[in-house]
Amino acid sequence: MYKLYTRANTGGFVVEAALILAGVPFDQIDVPKGRPDQAFLDISPLNQVPVLVLPDGSSMTESAAICILLAERHPEANLAPAVNSPDRADFLRWMTFMSSVIYSADLRFFYAHRYTTDPGGVEAVKQAAISEMDRGLAILDAALESREWLVGDQLSLADIYLVMLVAWHPEIEKVPSAWPNIERLWAKLREHQVMRTLNASHSMWPA
Repeated sequence: MYKLYTRANTGGFVVEAALILAGVPFDQIDVPKGRPDQAFLDISPLNQVPVLVLPDGSSMTESAAICILLAERHPEANLAPAVNSPDRADFLRWMTFMSSVIYSADLRFFYAHRYTTDPGGVEAVKQAAISEMDRGLAILDAALESREWLVGDQLSLADIYLVMLVAWHPEIEKVPSAWPNIERLWAKLREHQVMRTLNASHSMWPA
């Protein structure tokens, strides 16, 4: 059985969604903020969630990587385009793009003090992070032009990953006008039963 270490309003959201959509049993352990015990640091040296412990007892971090693995291990759930599908390249591209560009910018915004040694430089780090989020979201919005889903012809974990990141934007009110294609996708997922159920516990966006 899988074991998911997570916390509300973190990257654990998309991993929890993946496990539910795959229909596989898992134990969920809430990791409170604060000083961790050594047992958690052994599986997450950076003291970050989510961490997924696999059925064989090994563990992995990084939400995008976890999602790719779950999609590969449970192909019947259609969490991503099949490995031999022409859409697979786009899935891997966008998952990596969102992780390296937007997720990392989110971290720089919410933990700006980690990214500067100048106490007066925190605000500049935050503003640069927002600019990077906006640049990445503009690219994704263009990719969604005339498309129902980010990759392929059905919902995938790339769509859920995207709306999770959008929900973290510090200027969330500008999403509909700045990125209408992303808003269109997000509106659809806000009505998805699994997303609605998860949002009840994560409060990622207004119910």
